[in-house]
Amino acid sequence: MENTILTFNDQYFNLKDTLECGQIFRFLPKDEGYLVFSMDKCAYCYNKDGNAYIECKKQDQSYFINFFDTERDYSKIVQSAIESEYEILSKSAILGKGIRILNQNPVETLFSFIISQNNNIPRIKNIIERLCTALGKKHVFMGIEYHAFPTVKEMASASLDFYKQIGLGYRAEYIKSLANSMDNGFDVISLGNLQTQALKGALQTILGVGPKVADCVSLFGFHRVDSFPVDTWIEKVYLQDFNGKLLDRNKISKWFVEKFGQNAGFFQQYLFYYKRSLAQ
Repeated sequence: MENTILTFNDQYFNLKDTLECGQIFRFLPKDEGYLVFSMDKCAYCYNKDGNAYIECKKQDQSYFINFFDTERDYSKIVQSAIESEYEILSKSAILGKGIRILNQNPVETLFSFIISQNNNIPRIKNIIERLCTALGKKHVFMGIEYHAFPTVKEMASASLDFYKQIGLGYRAEYIKSLANSMDNGFDVISLGNLQTQALKGALQTILGVGPKVADCVSLFGFHRVDSFPVDTWIEKVYLQDFNGKLLDRNKISKWFVEKFGQNAGFFQQYLFYYKRSLAQ
C-alpha cells in the first residue's frame, strides 16, 4: 500500500511535546520520531529541519490531518497565553508552543482514560498494548506489525477475568461494563451532540468515570477546548502559581474554564507540560 508524507512547519507543531503530555497512550519511539496508533491506523511522525512530518497510508491522509489538528492556527492561541497577566502561563506557552490537542476517537479515548485512573503512564501504555494485542486485528505499516484498538464487539466478547489478567485490577469491571453497554446499544459518539457541561455530566453516568476522566475525554476525545482537567500537577499550578484558595478540583477546573474560556484546554496543556518539566 502506497504511503504519503505530509509536511508542516514545526513552529507550533512539536511531536515529542504533543505525544508526551498525557493526552495519548498509543505511541512508540522509532528512529527520529514516533509511531502513532489510533483505532486501526498508524503513522510515523517526526520533526526535522524546521518541519513536522507525518507519514501514513495514502487512504489515511485526511484522518491524520484531522487527528493532529493541523488546520488550526495555534499561533493566536500561543500569543494569547504569552500576553496573559499570569507569568506562569506566559512561560508555559513559550516552552510548550509546539503542543497540539489531538482529535482522538471518543470511544478509544473513553476506554483509555478509564484505564488511566490512579495509574502511571508506563503501566497504562502496557495495559492498552496487551488489550490491543489480545483483541484487536493485526495490521502492518512500514513493515511493522501492530494491532488495532479493539472494536466494541471484540471488547464485549472478552470475559471479566480477561480484563483482570491484563492488569486492570478494579478497573476491569468498569471496562467490561462499558463494553457490554455499548454492545447493547449505548452510543458514546452521540454524546458529542451535547453541550460541554451536559457532555461531562453524561460521561459521569458511566461506571468508573469521575470528573477528571470526564474532563479528559471531553478535551482529548470530543475536542471540547472549554474543558480543563485537574490532576496533581494542575492543582500545584493553581495553588502555587495562581495563588488559588479552592481545594475542590471540580471547582478549580470550573475556575480555569471561566477564566480562559475557549482557550482553557490549550492553556491546560501548556501549564501541565511546564509544571511537570520542572520536576524532571
